[in-house]
Parts: sequence; C-alpha cells; structure tokens
Amino acid sequence: MRFFIALEVPDENKIELKRIQEKLKQIIPEIRLTDLNKLHLTIAFVGRQPDNLKEDLIRVMTDACKDVKSFNLAPGYIDGFPNLHHSHTLWIGVKGDIDELFVIRERIKDGLIRLNLNADDRRFIPHIAMGKLTNFKLNPDQERQLEQIALVDFQNIIVKSIKLFESIPSEGFHHHNTLAEIKLS
Repeated sequence: MRFFIALEVPDENKIELKRIQEKLKQIIPEIRLTDLNKLHLTIAFVGRQPDNLKEDLIRVMTDACKDVKSFNLAPGYIDGFPNLHHSHTLWIGVKGDIDELFVIRERIKDGLIRLNLNADDRRFIPHIAMGKLTNFKLNPDQERQLEQIALVDFQNIIVKSIKLFESIPSEGFHHHNTLAEIKLS
C-alpha cells in the first residue's frame, strides 16, 4: 500500500476553499484544481510499504496524538512549490494553533524512525494543495490578484483527528481511502 498521514479538510471548510479554487482558475486558467474530496494537509508521506504495516502506523499515530486537544487552523496565504513565481503546485498555507500540528508531526517522524522508515527531513510547511501547474511563471498582475485572495478572513478549520490514508494511482490521479482515524482528546 501507499500510505500517508494527514488532516482531512472538513466539509464546511471545503465550500470556502472551493471559492478560492474558483478564483485561482480565473487568475490562472491552466491550473488543474485538486478535487475537493481530496483536500487535506499532509503530516507525513510514508510511501509504498507492506500492507501489514498499517497496524504499526496506527500505533504511531495514536502515540503522536496523546494529550493533544482539538485545535484550530485557518487558511492564511497562497504560495507554491518550489516557489510562487515558478510553481508546479499552488497551495494555501495555514496559520493558527500550528504548535499542536508541529508536535504531532515530530512525534510521527520519531515513530516512523523507530519503525526504520524514512522520515522526511525537509522543512515542514503546513499547507493544502489547491492545484497543479506545468511550466508556470507568475506575472505581476497574477501576483497582485493572488495577494487579494489571501486578504480574506477565513473560517477556522477545527482539527479533531488525524487520518491514515491509502493512495491509489489511477489515470494520472490518486484516489484516497481512509484506513484509520485517530481522534484528538
């Protein structure tokens, strides 16, 4: 299985993020928008592993969530990978109670290391991927328009759980199946 651990975006927040995606499509018509049902914030990408690793990953997630209470995040700014001006992925960064998110992330990384799995050492930038681009270069007018999108006060995303997902490739895209959900205290 191809595993990843993430926060799923609640349905009530997807409506707001859909409006952002619609604005992105107006500004950058060639963007391929992320399916609303797949909006999530990745905490750790585990990758292809034997199916029987599922139970170990659930234990790592359970340990990572101990004593962590529900918390709030909110969309805060638009950026891209590798950078906003030459993006292959446009995303919305989050702000709010991100300390709790970082605690969970570090605990999960430690758990993955204990399982002798590769733990991503890149700087963790909490984000929700909004769409993909090919050979994109942002122009000054588009940049001004993107800045305006981020000036809105967004509704909080209430984080009540983290989930273990299976990612299944299909015709250039991926389907995500929830394998487990760990509730926060």
